Amino acid sequence: MTNTDFITLLREQMPEEEVQRLIEALQSAPQPTSIRLNPHKPYPAPEGREVGWCRWGRYLAERPSFTRDGHFQAGGYYVQEASSMFVGHLLEQALGGEKTEGLRLLDMCAAPGGKSTLYSSIVGERGLVVANEVIRARALTLADNIMRWGVGNTVVTSNDPSHFAGSLEGWFDVVAVDAPCSGEGMFRKSEEARENWSLDNVRLCATRQRRIMADAWASLREGGIFIYSTCTFNRAENEENMEWLCGEFDCERIEIICPEEWNIARTEAGVAECFHFYPHRTEGEGLFAAIVRKGGESTSRRKAPKKARKNPFGEVDKRVAKEIAGYLQDSTPLHLATIGESIYAYPAPLWEDIRTVAEQMSVLFSGVKVGEMFGKKFRPDHSLALSAHLNMEAFQRVELTEEDMLRYFRREELSCVSALGEGLNLLLFEGQPIGFTKRIGSRTNSLLPKELRILSQNF
Repeated sequence: MTNTDFITLLREQMPEEEVQRLIEALQSAPQPTSIRLNPHKPYPAPEGREVGWCRWGRYLAERPSFTRDGHFQAGGYYVQEASSMFVGHLLEQALGGEKTEGLRLLDMCAAPGGKSTLYSSIVGERGLVVANEVIRARALTLADNIMRWGVGNTVVTSNDPSHFAGSLEGWFDVVAVDAPCSGEGMFRKSEEARENWSLDNVRLCATRQRRIMADAWASLREGGIFIYSTCTFNRAENEENMEWLCGEFDCERIEIICPEEWNIARTEAGVAECFHFYPHRTEGEGLFAAIVRKGGESTSRRKAPKKARKNPFGEVDKRVAKEIAGYLQDSTPLHLATIGESIYAYPAPLWEDIRTVAEQMSVLFSGVKVGEMFGKKFRPDHSLALSAHLNMEAFQRVELTEEDMLRYFRREELSCVSALGEGLNLLLFEGQPIGFTKRIGSRTNSLLPKELRILSQNF
């Protein structure tokens, strides 16, 4: 590590001995591998140590080929840096054990989806997550990861943060900003991050972050929770931004408990509690996180959204709705609606909130895309196979070997055609649904979307 400007910034915020230990960790320390389990799916927990601040997090002894794992492809777990899981601890501490029923959460800078899927698990089927990503290519990746997670309580949008401030002002109970940053915390794993770093970029990021923070703050109700995070170390993008927020707006302190054995460095900025993850102290990559509560007269009132700009939804024919209901579990009430030719299912308690978001924002994915009707024939979508709401008993099912599982994700002909029933089949791998295929005589027609196909070079 030879960038003198970067080292100078480190020396301004920690002792020389700490600086040297951090630089050594960034240069040569092994990178830990961690995953987060999906509590809504039956993936068996692998052997590994639990991540202290996340009950679903696990450290793995070695890094497997995730692309070749059917459970990864089916959303049984998410590959996520352990440090990044800490925002879930902040949220749960801030909620203080309160029920999250009806909670509205905005993840403002959500791609690729690690934190969004974590928030989705925390708020549950009666809480709504709006996962926003302004860069469309990244938003499409986000949508794929939300689809794999399969909970159905998340809406993926692609809007500028100012759109939320203008159309959904004071509407959310929680707003999280994982801000685009200079990426110092990724130096150990990314040569690109090291090469692109400069003081000018730090200043540019800090300015951009404040604009995002201000728009995010406007969309938060009084008494709501604000979580800010970056994957960088410097004060300009971290403590100084939180000091600015606390100076500009009415912020209240939230007390957070962290055991000392986690080795998280704690600082303060205004009334905000701040937390630093350093690779030489904690088992994970670099992270900064802070949390405050929005002050004001009310601690629960939400503002009404602006007048609807559009209505993208249509009603589902009663006959079709009856058929579709059979493909879904009846444990959670679901609301069916159409978008174009496709049929979607939404947790009934969230329907009005989801419709509000769709009326105001550019939505790329929401709920569970169940499928389409072609005349009187139903064609399920891949999203249905990966949904936690799927009724497996409604379909012919066949368990695939690992070889055929890989063939399926490459969109190749399966070797087990004789084991399939004629027509539509739900494919399983070690008991977990991974997708649909249709047997037509001696061949199969995969329903895996082409854009999700695994290319040979990925293996």
